[in-house]
Amino acid sequence: MTKLPQVKPREVITALERLGFARLRTTGSHIRLKDSKGNFVSIAFRNRTLAKGTLKSILHQAGITLKELLENL
Repeated sequence: MTKLPQVKPREVITALERLGFARLRTTGSHIRLKDSKGNFVSIAFRNRTLAKGTLKSILHQAGITLKELLENL
């Protein structure tokens, strides 16, 4: 298994938008995205790297693999 990289929320949001996700709304520091398949992803937008568990959860919510995320960073 590939090690999870240290990425910032802005990088993940940009990669998800390249994969077809669109921003639905922003509430406080959380950004909610949705794709055409109906997958919803909520990301806490802070100026620090995401915890590995949080990144893993985002990948699961989005229904994408780590490889797909890395290709779109």
